[in-house]
Amino acid sequence: MAIRSLESELPAASLLSFDEMSAHLRAVGEERYHHKHPFHLLMHEGTLSRGQLQAWALNRYYYQSIIPIKDSIILSRGPDPAFRRAWRKRVVDHDGDATSEGGIKRWLKLAEAAGLNADDVSAGKGILPATRFAVNEYLNIVRNRSLLEAVASSLTELFSRDLISLRMEKLRQHYPWLSGGLDYFEARLTQAPEDAQFAINYVYENAQTRAQQELAIQALRDKCDILWAQLDALYFAYVQPGWPPPGAFRLQDAES
Repeated sequence: MAIRSLESELPAASLLSFDEMSAHLRAVGEERYHHKHPFHLLMHEGTLSRGQLQAWALNRYYYQSIIPIKDSIILSRGPDPAFRRAWRKRVVDHDGDATSEGGIKRWLKLAEAAGLNADDVSAGKGILPATRFAVNEYLNIVRNRSLLEAVASSLTELFSRDLISLRMEKLRQHYPWLSGGLDYFEARLTQAPEDAQFAINYVYENAQTRAQQELAIQALRDKCDILWAQLDALYFAYVQPGWPPPGAFRLQDAES
């Protein structure tokens, strides 16, 4: 017997409304977004050492550095000029232009505030192999899946504003020496909600069947897994059991 497609299993009548689709996407965030990861919980409790925060800033930089590459891939796949004009903003937000330094440069300021050398960070010295694998998989998603799924994978921005607000509060409270490097998060407080609104509207308007809606929801799950995997790598290497692989960043002896 032929295997029936998901399309035939989910008739047109079961198409989710905008509110239902939004609820499904937000449920993914509640279950899988990395705000619940033990590494972030330690950060917010103020129990990470300076070296552990340096490892986080270094490895997270690799993710930040591929965001405009990811967005450029999505931009190149967009057949509609209006879509490309809207999505182009994301590249500028991270790469900067004549009037703005961009998110990548702002993250390097955070790394410097943590005590790292910006040139070493931008060169990727000491980044965990697992970080590279996880982040590169994000590029694979936006290259190889449908444009709908590529856009849907960005919808972690639906949840990021709350985490960013909490993170800024806790970093200022527990790690005041980082306060001068928080410009990246300040900018994302307005950028992320704007980007999320455009993306969720696009996903809803372009998912024409329930099967396509489910593919979009799954793409968001996969993106959450990628973010979680990055923190898993940090936790394993620098918290418990504390086994960084050869060539990776090592915690400094003098930490405060």
